Amino acid sequence: MMLADAIRAETWRLLQNRTAMFWSVVFVPLISLGLATASFLFIRSKMDGAMQTLPVELKLTASAVDLGQSLVDAAGGLANPGVLAFLLIGAATVFAGDYRWETWRLITARNTRPNLIMGKVGAVKLMTLVGLILLLLASMGADVAKGVIFGRSFTFGFGGEQAQAFGLLALLSYVRVVQFLLLSLLAAMVTRSLLAALFVPLVIGVGQFFLAKLSPLFGWQMGDWATMLLLPGDAFELLKVLIKGGMEAALVPAGAAWRAIAGLALWSFGPFLLALAWFQRQDLSKE
Repeated sequence: MMLADAIRAETWRLLQNRTAMFWSVVFVPLISLGLATASFLFIRSKMDGAMQTLPVELKLTASAVDLGQSLVDAAGGLANPGVLAFLLIGAATVFAGDYRWETWRLITARNTRPNLIMGKVGAVKLMTLVGLILLLLASMGADVAKGVIFGRSFTFGFGGEQAQAFGLLALLSYVRVVQFLLLSLLAAMVTRSLLAALFVPLVIGVGQFFLAKLSPLFGWQMGDWATMLLLPGDAFELLKVLIKGGMEAALVPAGAAWRAIAGLALWSFGPFLLALAWFQRQDLSKE
């Protein structure tokens, strides 16, 4: 019951911060829909001029827009760097806000420390869920705009395989985003700084990106223990390939899926448990 109270309290506080909510949850879906629609309109204007010079027999009818497959593709692209960066704004605000405004000493008397931390994590998870749902809706809206602008018909192929792929990809993307945001929790607890909670995960993410590029120099291969445990982004990509199937999935080494799951679990539970242990020892009398 006290944990539920902590989650409700943190969620309410986050909702009151309209600036953080806009940049974390609303901005990316809004701008992606706007840019996609604008690009379709631009391409259509160029196509109209080019089509006028073609013989009638060369003007081919465009294929229908499959909204079901578009939904599956969108689920696989939810955990992109832009989404991670903007959701990090809201996460850093939640995790480090009490250090910034020196309000820890006011709320620690009303609940246990583990509940307070889990309440913040719960609020961030809810924020992430809403943000990804809006991004899915924006992606579907872009595909509808594409069909309308180019005069295409619509289909919705969403059978058992597509539904399973969509569910697994959406869940995997959600886990990846939450895993990344938990780095902000650890940074906030250790540094007591809002800027550190915002920038440390970005620095770690950039460092892991370049480390992945240099991994062949160390003899690391996709799917081995070193790659999966040190590079959660690669673990995410490997699992995404396995869910999608095809020729790429056939090239994945045996047992790599479990190593990838272990890597994501390490980078998810590790920061959370370290932050919780650090927070338990902190002196908050002046915070």
